[in-house]
Amino acid sequence: MSLQCGIIGIANVGKSTIFNCMSATKAEASGFSFSNKTNLSVINVPDARLFVLEGIAATQRIVHTTVEIVDIPGLTKSSGRSDKGANQFLSEIRNCDALIHVLRCFDDEKLPHVDGSVNPIRDIETVNLELQIKDLESVEKKIQRLEKLVKANDKDAKKGIDVLKVYKDHLESFQNASTAPVDEDDKRFIADIFLLTTKPFIYVCNVDEASAVKGNKYVEQVQNYLKNENTEILIIAGAMEAEIAELETVEDRMAFLSDVGLKEPGVDKLIRAAYSLLELDTFFTVGEKEIRAWTIKRGATAPQAAGAIHSDLERGFIRAEVMKYNDYVSLGSEQACKEKGKFNIEGKNYIVEDGDILNIRFNV
Repeated sequence: MSLQCGIIGIANVGKSTIFNCMSATKAEASGFSFSNKTNLSVINVPDARLFVLEGIAATQRIVHTTVEIVDIPGLTKSSGRSDKGANQFLSEIRNCDALIHVLRCFDDEKLPHVDGSVNPIRDIETVNLELQIKDLESVEKKIQRLEKLVKANDKDAKKGIDVLKVYKDHLESFQNASTAPVDEDDKRFIADIFLLTTKPFIYVCNVDEASAVKGNKYVEQVQNYLKNENTEILIIAGAMEAEIAELETVEDRMAFLSDVGLKEPGVDKLIRAAYSLLELDTFFTVGEKEIRAWTIKRGATAPQAAGAIHSDLERGFIRAEVMKYNDYVSLGSEQACKEKGKFNIEGKNYIVEDGDILNIRFNV
């Protein structure tokens, strides 16, 4: 599944540092205000349920599901308008399905902010403005195309222009396209222009080590500013987590985290949040050779889930044998699930739920 979540933000906010904490593909992190390199990594999604399943059913290996994260070079003011290189970065954003906006919420005299002072609200507005400008260009071009069709008496094109003018007015009022007052059915008129400000967002407040647990004044500013937004805000001490990632053993990492009052790395929460932001769910297969997590789009049917394993399973799908994760863990075995009536046979219309344990029956 090739859905991608992009990491964006103003230059020098710590995007690449946080990306490196998650990824085996290390991006260059420096004090320069501008870089032209985009980095992609396929990252394992932390899921403690796999280890619980391993404790019940002996297996040779466990396999995590993954998510694709793209580290996109930092944006600067007017990047969407005049800088050809930065336009390339906005194109990279367009290719992403969801966005992680990293905000600088720490002071460091050795790493000056590109705008001279730390102000995460200004940074949010700067990035939003650049994306809105790019979206406005896309909407205006689409209106021009539809105007030609109106001259040919295309009634649907006239409707499309009316809808696009709502988006145009909304963007010109410095609002994201995602909040435009448009009926769900009318959003089809923007489906082919992939507006940047319709993408789902989460925000990461990159803080100093002392603020890793409770945040700081900058985090409070972000929380107040976004209090009416339907979004998630995470707190991560990027520099500290980079140090943790360098430790050789899990025990050493957990001891470091415990010393600062954390139960797990903040980037683990971020990876899971990115996975959820992409509207992805996980189902499991349990066997002697491997216990494996598989990725499906939320709302997938049993045959579609079978296709995540192999196309032959979807093509020749007969039925799915389904156990709920909580039932399997509490009862302790497949046989116990069968005896307690918790082993269900499902057909082609079954909607797979996050955590389902599946065995696919097929014939090709």
